[in-house]
Amino acid sequence: MAETATLARPYAGAAFDIAREADRLDQWSRQLASLAAAADVDEVQEFIALPSLPEPVKAQRIIDLLGDELGTDTRRFVHVLADNKRLDILGEIASQFEALKAAAERTLDVEIVSAVELTESQLAGFVEGLTQRFGQEIEVATRVDEAVVGGAIIRAGDTVIDGSVRGRIAKLTEALLRT
Repeated sequence: MAETATLARPYAGAAFDIAREADRLDQWSRQLASLAAAADVDEVQEFIALPSLPEPVKAQRIIDLLGDELGTDTRRFVHVLADNKRLDILGEIASQFEALKAAAERTLDVEIVSAVELTESQLAGFVEGLTQRFGQEIEVATRVDEAVVGGAIIRAGDTVIDGSVRGRIAKLTEALLRT
């Protein structure tokens, strides 16, 4: 999917620049998320792929689908994507926009997967440690997965910290096999 990421980069950058200049990053974030969700629906993907349907009609159908959720600038953006036959990469554009937004706001989205629900003090400890490690504001999402067994797995951007019992056993096994 490197090609999709490459194609989406200039559009995400342009959307980010427009949103930042208008001081509407959160609004654009919500609107792009809605567009990405709509573009992920099978029926929408099918009509985007129809070669017989003119691009302006595809853009207008997506805009009509979301109604008042989209602002004027975002509607124009959808038409630009349609004119360039890029409606199929709306999801990647939204994803890259979020990465640009997070970098500008110096926030890092972190997912913590644990075997049991974390207490408030445990969560606060994780946030404090991760803030120190990454030097950014941390936005945390937690998830319980009983397969973790014990400990936690932390995903922060491209970094994965596996502090689960299963992960520790896997590391120990690997070390023993190497000796």
